[in-house]
Amino acid sequence: MRLALLTALTMVAFAANSVLNRLAVGAGGIDPGLFGTIRLWSGALMLAGLCLVLRGRMSLGGSRRAIGVGSLLLYIYGFSAAYLALDAGLGALILFGTVQVTMAAGALAGGERPPLRRWVGTGVAFAGLVWLLWPGSGVAVSLPHGMAMAAAGLGWGIYSLAGRGAGDPLVGTAANFVLAAPLGLVIALALPGSGAASVPGIALAVVSGAITSGLGYALWYAVLPSLPASVAAVAQLTVPPIAIAGGAVLLGEVPSAEFLAASAVVLGGVALSVLPLGRR
Repeated sequence: MRLALLTALTMVAFAANSVLNRLAVGAGGIDPGLFGTIRLWSGALMLAGLCLVLRGRMSLGGSRRAIGVGSLLLYIYGFSAAYLALDAGLGALILFGTVQVTMAAGALAGGERPPLRRWVGTGVAFAGLVWLLWPGSGVAVSLPHGMAMAAAGLGWGIYSLAGRGAGDPLVGTAANFVLAAPLGLVIALALPGSGAASVPGIALAVVSGAITSGLGYALWYAVLPSLPASVAAVAQLTVPPIAIAGGAVLLGEVPSAEFLAASAVVLGGVALSVLPLGRR
């Protein structure tokens, strides 16, 4: 029961990132670039503190560190920019579907030979994403912002691939955040934007970075070793529906029938790709 509750709490934290970002950026309370930078710094401070408390050390070295930092920056700033226009649930769905397609492609490039079922599932998920992003599809999506979220999904997929096999994921994630945070300041200054920074917007960015990102990632790494792979995959399938529900309750975002149908296609393809099929 304790493991199930912790896993559910982690998925809520992941989905909350979408709701918090949409609430802050979509309402004009803070510039997307500034939101991403504050989120990075808050997450870096929280994760570094967790490393010092739980591990007694903080290491910035390691293999693939440049890839990890670069892909994290792509994820953070693509994610923030996308929520200028995307609903919370729609953004989470595009992000999640793109991550799965990216990781499937990365596994193939790395020499893995996935079974036919995974090919079919990845193709179905990709088709659902095309349906969501295609102009005139009946789903209300701003193409530039949808592509920004797809770029964020690409970044997070590469980040996940680069982190596979890491000796200590918590230390590695903390190092990536700490190294990315100063670069985030440069990116925020270079990006065009309104420069808006209300107190509520800043507070939401801090919560997203320190709590739902920093503590959320740390909690996920704590429960992941105890979860079978199939359970972990099912758990992550709940993130977009939770974000959709959060957007509906907190932001008044009512999903259309077309969006729900496209969501079913994406999630169905992902489920077909990642879930094991039992033998009779």
